Amino acid sequence: MRNLLSTMKLSRRSALVSSTAAALGSLAVRLDAADAASGLKGHIHHSVCKWCYPKVPLEDLARWGKDHGLSSIELLEVKEIPTVQKYGLTCAMVSGIPGGITKGLNRTENHDTIAQWFEVAAPEVSKLGCRNVICFSGNRNGQADEVGIKSCAAGIQRLLPIAEKNNITLVMELLNSKVDHADYQCDHSAWGVALCRAVGSERFKLLYDIYHMQIMEGDVIATIRKAHPYIAHYHTGGVPGRHEIDDSQEIFYPAVMKAIVETGFQGHVAQEFIPKRSDVLASLQQGVTICDV
Repeated sequence: MRNLLSTMKLSRRSALVSSTAAALGSLAVRLDAADAASGLKGHIHHSVCKWCYPKVPLEDLARWGKDHGLSSIELLEVKEIPTVQKYGLTCAMVSGIPGGITKGLNRTENHDTIAQWFEVAAPEVSKLGCRNVICFSGNRNGQADEVGIKSCAAGIQRLLPIAEKNNITLVMELLNSKVDHADYQCDHSAWGVALCRAVGSERFKLLYDIYHMQIMEGDVIATIRKAHPYIAHYHTGGVPGRHEIDDSQEIFYPAVMKAIVETGFQGHVAQEFIPKRSDVLASLQQGVTICDV
């Protein structure tokens, strides 16, 4: 595994240039310039979730992101992605799967609708050069965890040929069921890892939301070190309250980010907190700076 991780430790720029055509080569140059201008270290690929900034137009956020070292604005639907690409950014996590958080892959009756959507969306996502599509387990509604894993695995395996054909990874988010998403089934990292093992494909991984997993189970750094082969993406957020990730909350994000970097992670870390301050972009800049280890 260490040798594999060593081989995978390409820079963001090298990975972009080697895996895509000349358009992404140009993107790599622009991202280098953004990092240089913002003074970022380049160990973390920074993203932000648009939904946290409802009063900031997407184009304005993209323009700001280009100037402040972001390489992605995410949880966008396919139709929104070209807007951020105009500014040399990508969408590191594409949204839009039908059913949302509550009606997911843990119910076989949802599989047809999800598969029909993915069959159309996947080629569009791929043509735009994006590689991750978010998905959800859905709520338990009295269903045992073991049954949920079997149902999710069956639904995901149905989607894998489409994902493989289009070079896309399905990424299921770990969410807390204690505060924000009552009854959500994929609410512990162990459940998510068990599902990854049941699926058995590199085209399915987890979105480890640090905020959510701090609420549900804590032990964040140890979990990241143990489960990192199954993690494709990370989200931030201050606990409690999901606000700024500074010293007003309980997670020490520099240590968490250092642990992520030490695993050889080459994906994105997205700021997903809801700013309390009036200057929301100053809070976003602070979050990026805190995470830039």
